[in-house]
Amino acid sequence: MMWPSSQASKILTFLLFGVVVYCVYMDTFLFLRIQNYKIDTFEREENSTQESTTHKSTKQQNYEDVVWIPCTINPLCHPTVKALMVDHINHYIYGPLCAILDIGLGISERMLFITPNMISFFHVLIACVGAKLLTFQSLAARRVAVVLFQIRMFLDDLDGHVARERKHIKGERSDVGSLGYWVDGICDLLGVIAMMIGILFYLKNNPPRRGYKGTPVSTLPYHQLKEINSSEDIEKEHTDVGISYKTKVTFQRIVQVIGLFSGQMVLSSLAWNRYIDMYQDMLENCTEYDVGRRDGTFRSGTFFFATGMWRVVNPHSYLHLLSLAVFCDKTWGFLKAVHYSGYVCLVVTVAASEVLVESIRSYVVNG
Repeated sequence: MMWPSSQASKILTFLLFGVVVYCVYMDTFLFLRIQNYKIDTFEREENSTQESTTHKSTKQQNYEDVVWIPCTINPLCHPTVKALMVDHINHYIYGPLCAILDIGLGISERMLFITPNMISFFHVLIACVGAKLLTFQSLAARRVAVVLFQIRMFLDDLDGHVARERKHIKGERSDVGSLGYWVDGICDLLGVIAMMIGILFYLKNNPPRRGYKGTPVSTLPYHQLKEINSSEDIEKEHTDVGISYKTKVTFQRIVQVIGLFSGQMVLSSLAWNRYIDMYQDMLENCTEYDVGRRDGTFRSGTFFFATGMWRVVNPHSYLHLLSLAVFCDKTWGFLKAVHYSGYVCLVVTVAASEVLVESIRSYVVNG
């Protein structure tokens, strides 16, 4: 191990608690910022039509005028549909860090030879190295792999930041259908596949074990012995010595659990991108719809709550949780805990989003 488990547990617990408090704090201030200050998307449209359809927004201040953190690194300055649906780590931690790195190195302005697609390809290479390290039996090597995968996710955020800066786009937005959109999506998919393959090979070479306590196998009644031997997710590996028996999880069971978890990530990614596209079309891209209705919908608590569900149930959040499980050497326990329950959370989130989409369509699109 890289350091004593007790020390690692204390450090991880402290860091996890700090991150959770920070994210809740930022979510609260994001909601207050949306409620009390002008939103760029709708403010520009009102100014261009020469008549305000939202009397409230004319009395609101610009957030940039009152905040002390520069908007170049402040994740609260430019709220958009996608910004409300991006996971907490990417939005509140990696996003500002990308902006700071870009300002320090001048990637967007001076290093024009570095394209967003080049950054995307590079983080695929990092993912391949991390996947190889994930197959090692050494926990220290797997922890290094987790660090590499977090760097990969940081670079995945950086390529989008550089692309938006060079196009002078404020806030998180998805340029659906563009070359960069597809390159970023494919490279992200390859990185995830590499991670899952690395975990699969590690579990294949180091199968988890399940323990059975009781009397020696030789003295067990026939019906109990039959019950143990017929368990579909274990191999028979018993001894007649002692009172505790451990059985290996079969490779078939490992593939099943990883497959179910991967299926969650695929469905989550498809649904997450679908609702971002739909919300953007109805609230941000279609200027023919009434700007007051779109502005009011965007500011509503219902919309903030529904998009907030996607901040938790999206593929990036899955990867962060999986990375934490690998770092704590609890990979199999985490996969088993969510390979079914995760689908329930995903179905609930999709159902809430469908209801909200119909509500927005009725109120904004159909008037």
